Amino acid sequence: MIPVFEPLMKGNEEKYVLDCLKSNWISAFGKYNEKFEQEFAKYCNVKYGVGVTSGTAALHVAVASVGIKKGDEVIVPDFTMIAPALAVVYQGGKPIFVDADSKTWTIDTNKIEEKITKRTKAIIPVHIYGHPCNMDPIMEIAEKHGLYVIEDAAEAHGALYKGKKAGSFGHINAFSFYTNKVITTGEGGMAVTDDKKLAEKSQSYRNFCFDKERRFIHHDIGFKYSLSNVLAAIGLAQLEYIEETIKKKIWVAKTYNKHLGKVRGLTIPFESRDVRNVYWMYGILIENEFGISRDEIKKKLFEKGIDTRFFFTGMHKQPVFNQKGNFPVSEALEKKGLYLPCSVNLTEEKIRHICNCIAEIKNNPSK
Repeated sequence: MIPVFEPLMKGNEEKYVLDCLKSNWISAFGKYNEKFEQEFAKYCNVKYGVGVTSGTAALHVAVASVGIKKGDEVIVPDFTMIAPALAVVYQGGKPIFVDADSKTWTIDTNKIEEKITKRTKAIIPVHIYGHPCNMDPIMEIAEKHGLYVIEDAAEAHGALYKGKKAGSFGHINAFSFYTNKVITTGEGGMAVTDDKKLAEKSQSYRNFCFDKERRFIHHDIGFKYSLSNVLAAIGLAQLEYIEETIKKKIWVAKTYNKHLGKVRGLTIPFESRDVRNVYWMYGILIENEFGISRDEIKKKLFEKGIDTRFFFTGMHKQPVFNQKGNFPVSEALEKKGLYLPCSVNLTEEKIRHICNCIAEIKNNPSK
């Protein structure tokens, strides 16, 4: 079976983890925590990093740090994984969903302002599958209406928008280091920011909001989101060769493009002129012209030993939200989207095999 993704550990991961074990410092706030936060923030071209237990935790401390509370509204893409919407709900806020752009699959910036009300406090753009959002109009809208911007860059480590790193535009931004991310700690995440006050708030929220002068006194409701020293050690090792990883991710995508670009009935990923898409996942759309449904292709590929995944289901369709509205692009992406194996250890031979299987399914759908 060719899995959708396999993590790669090729650097100092073992060395740094063993150092943690030998030092007996395996919990949070060790030397690798500090080093990983500093180096990852530096990589993102921001001043502060706050390591936490997951990308969702990073979003939660970010949302809490900008003061989202009950009754506040936050603009969130409809086409996304559920984490940014949940982070808003955790604080008592209400996510307000905006449809996707049909080319980039990120939030449609032309539809943001129509969703803004006097209760709107922030925008959470999500860099979908490694392609950065159109950040200039998002930042302009936020400034015009006095809103915070919290980038969800969980899928976009190292992605560039007009030469600037994803995760460096917003007031405070969130990354995930889950197993299938561009760099991984197994489980983990980080909030990054240039704002010292937001960094300090995030540091407080991730660890129960302990009083600085008197431990076990709490002036706010905090969380237990501290990243362990062991996981930070893995993250630091992964960060040391992140550009090599990104280069391979882009190669995987370009190789797929070469073999799938002329297959009638498939839409391959779009990349804007002014971005670096890091292709966290390589997604395709199965159009009607292909001849058989997306679901049937997934089934047939699995039978051939190739694992795939459906795209996200729009937030407005989630039973937990039950928010009605018109989201045609999001619904089309859900219906047609499929992402293919995209591990950095994929060979051209394996990619060619996957593409040949797709072509065979198209040409001989009965087999």
